[in-house]
Amino acid sequence: MDQCFAIVVICFGMISIFRPVVGYQQTMVSDRLENVTQTISRLLEGYDIRLRPNFGGEPLYVGMDLTIASFDAISEVNMDYTITLYLNQYWRDERLAFSNEEEILTLSGDFAEKIWVPDTFFANDKNSFLHDVTERNKLVRLNGEGAITYGMRFTTTLACMMDLHYYPLDSQNCTVEIESYGYTVMDVVMYWKDTPVRGVEEAELPQFTIVGYETNDRKERLATGIYQRLSLSFKLQRNIGYFIFQTYLPSILIVMLSWVSFWINHEATSARVALGITTVLTMTTISTGVRSSLPRISYVKAIDIYLVMCFVFVFAALLEYAAVNYTYWGARAKKKSKKSKEDEKKTGTKSVDQSLPAQSEDIIELQDVRLSPIASIRNRHNSKSNTCGEIDPSKFPPSFRITRSSYNPNHRTPGLRFRGSRVYVFLLGNPIHRPKVLHALKKGASALKASMPKIKDVNIIDKYSRIVFPVAFMLFNAG
Repeated sequence: MDQCFAIVVICFGMISIFRPVVGYQQTMVSDRLENVTQTISRLLEGYDIRLRPNFGGEPLYVGMDLTIASFDAISEVNMDYTITLYLNQYWRDERLAFSNEEEILTLSGDFAEKIWVPDTFFANDKNSFLHDVTERNKLVRLNGEGAITYGMRFTTTLACMMDLHYYPLDSQNCTVEIESYGYTVMDVVMYWKDTPVRGVEEAELPQFTIVGYETNDRKERLATGIYQRLSLSFKLQRNIGYFIFQTYLPSILIVMLSWVSFWINHEATSARVALGITTVLTMTTISTGVRSSLPRISYVKAIDIYLVMCFVFVFAALLEYAAVNYTYWGARAKKKSKKSKEDEKKTGTKSVDQSLPAQSEDIIELQDVRLSPIASIRNRHNSKSNTCGEIDPSKFPPSFRITRSSYNPNHRTPGLRFRGSRVYVFLLGNPIHRPKVLHALKKGASALKASMPKIKDVNIIDKYSRIVFPVAFMLFNAG
């Protein structure tokens, strides 16, 4: 019993000792809160947020640093990129100094609306918003000597003019341009802190790799004055893996598929034509899909050259079959025509001589056939056969025929002209001459045709194509 009584006495004694200590601590906390509240109220009393710190004196120096939260998207079509940032600004406002000790007050973001803050903006900004879940993502830290830290978290879409000449083997430089909107260098000077950027190594992009970054500052001369501008530049290297599987590999396979027609019999017209047209349309679809994800720029990109060359190879494979088909059927037609002419020459010489007793006669025609008194000749003039062509001498009356023996070249009958074995129609006394350009083109085509080697077996074209097309395509890809 005595022991129990002693324990109870000790407990009551300890309670009586600690109760004043707890009460003292609570009193200290309440006093401190009251002092902080009074301190803040005293600081804001008579504070004019319209005037910058050290107004009228030396320019105010504002330090900056950024922390990269994430790269959200990069758009080649809109020439911009979206990034989420933590922006911290540092400056000193002697009007807010409350202690000589290293004491720091962390206040809510609403306190920034009661004090002067820099009018910082992004010069290449398109669209931005401040995150407000669950509260507005802003902070204010006030040092006893008046040093202020002002931070915020936001997402911004910034313009990035890209050079797509080497797309998709390109690299881009995208910048963050920070500047004071209203204060010139006479009032506010911005500078980068010792560690200006953080979080770049941890940032990841789906199509790009951040090779490096660079910070610099310069003075920007505008119409309203000279302003200090801070610039952060990211060097982005595009990853080609996506394009290999989505563009390059399908294009290569389509080109190789067009070569299959070289192993198909040249008489299988439907199979070879269908294969050629299918590959051409597929290449067109791939090119359209690539262009839809790019802006409408005037210069030629690297991927455009590659797709155009793939289209040329596919189209050339289709034209190769056209050459094979023309050579094959053209040779057969020539053989058949030659054979028929030889047969007609052997069997029909006598019959032709009997049916045309006046074959050696040459036809002459009046100067103006339209005035002929013979109705058959007038009708012939009005028909489509009024152009130059072979005319059957037997259909002309004897008065319109003259034999070579009776024709005197020194004596010409007025209104009549000798035309040999062909009849040319004269219009208003002027003959129709072939244009010189057309004659030159036909002459050149004839010379080219004569210089081309004669192919006896059309399979030779396919045999050479099986080697030439793959080799040329490999050289193109290697180059």
